[in-house]
Amino acid sequence: MSAEPTVDSLRRTKLVCTIGPATASRARELVDAGMDVARINFSHGSPAARALGSGRVRRAADAAGRPVALLADLSGPKIRLGEFDGGSATLEAGEHFALRSGAPGHGDRHGATVSYPRLVADVRPGDAILLADGAAQLEVTAVEDVVHTEVIRGGTVRSRQGVSIPSERVTTPALTRKDRSDVPRVLDLGADFVAQSFVRSASDVLQLRALLGEGGPPVIAKIETRSAIDDFDAILDVADAVMIARGDMGVELPYEEVPIIQKQLVRRALDRGIPSIVATQMLESMLVSPRPTRAEASDVANAVFDGADAIMLSGETAVGSFPILAAEAAVRIIRLCEDHGREMLAGGASAPAAGDAGALSYAAVALARADPEVAAIACYTRSGRTARLLSALRPPVPIHAYSPDPRVVAGLALVHGVVPRTCVPPDDTSARLGLMAWLMTESNAVRSGAAVVLVASTAAPGTGPNMLEVHRVAR
Repeated sequence: MSAEPTVDSLRRTKLVCTIGPATASRARELVDAGMDVARINFSHGSPAARALGSGRVRRAADAAGRPVALLADLSGPKIRLGEFDGGSATLEAGEHFALRSGAPGHGDRHGATVSYPRLVADVRPGDAILLADGAAQLEVTAVEDVVHTEVIRGGTVRSRQGVSIPSERVTTPALTRKDRSDVPRVLDLGADFVAQSFVRSASDVLQLRALLGEGGPPVIAKIETRSAIDDFDAILDVADAVMIARGDMGVELPYEEVPIIQKQLVRRALDRGIPSIVATQMLESMLVSPRPTRAEASDVANAVFDGADAIMLSGETAVGSFPILAAEAAVRIIRLCEDHGREMLAGGASAPAAGDAGALSYAAVALARADPEVAAIACYTRSGRTARLLSALRPPVPIHAYSPDPRVVAGLALVHGVVPRTCVPPDDTSARLGLMAWLMTESNAVRSGAAVVLVASTAAPGTGPNMLEVHRVAR
């Protein structure tokens, strides 16, 4: 069993960091900075590079003595630019820019290739096209053998960055041929989560789940299209978590609507007890700057106050010049918000989950809120469900979740307020409360004399919790 964090080190909102060229050999530094989940982006890099990065994350987590989950992010029907001469190009407003489907050659400031063979068939004059999550904006002026556009807003774009067209224009299946070929590689890596890009409906998630097979890793549905927003409640029925991916969402919605949609989706996920991640351009300026802007600090803070389970850094840690500083900056902002902005933090789910397990979880959180001497809630869980039920209620104290299943422990690394730990299972179910009492007493997670609410089940594996006890830590 790994070492517990100290009371002062606890942080509720989790941090997802993307592994890329800037951090492929710096996994331990990211773990030390506070990374809870490592994202492996299947849109970039070779299988060998992804396997190498994943292995380094696993070893770094083991060395640090705490769980770090591995998130494999499938490419999905993402349209990408080809290669540019020199790796990038700066587009100027008012200039012409041509998009060519699958044509050979490198791009420049006048045009580039794209990875989507049906681009000519699927776009129309007047359509807006965003490059690189909005770094540049184009408007289609004519469609011939190439797509002619005018640069409406200039900016610098790099090789292999995204091309966003309205989702209703995209006719590619939600699971592309590349996604299907990547799924075995995801399973070989032992990923703890799989993120599905450009989800348009609940049926897309079900297709991926079927492809992963029984016992496959949990699915995170990336919400970045208008159709996904419209079908959000149905997606929550079938997904294990959701990611509010705001980059491509900007082509589907006016940018001024994105903050409102973010708050609404995070709240609806929280009410359903589904973990949420807020992603894209959280600390974008730290690609080239050692400090975030004030607006970016406020953006991270708002995600914390909205009640998101996690925030995600993308290019900041994948290709940025200051990847470790970016992770440290995110953690500093999160800690300050949680420590000094308690009155602004989102409340828990509007109602407890149905059934005995939901009622018992609600009672445990009520005890923690009513008694100022309660320093933590501890639960024994074989599936992770009890910890997720407790988390959705957003108790004022951390949740220490003990499980004998390392996969469950890794999966809980994403869940708000949960400190997951592996433990040896007791000989019989009646000993679970005693085991947790001993674990909490032996650790330095809570001070001596503090009270801990213990939650467990004396029933067979797979059943919900049925026992609650207040334990006083004495050393």
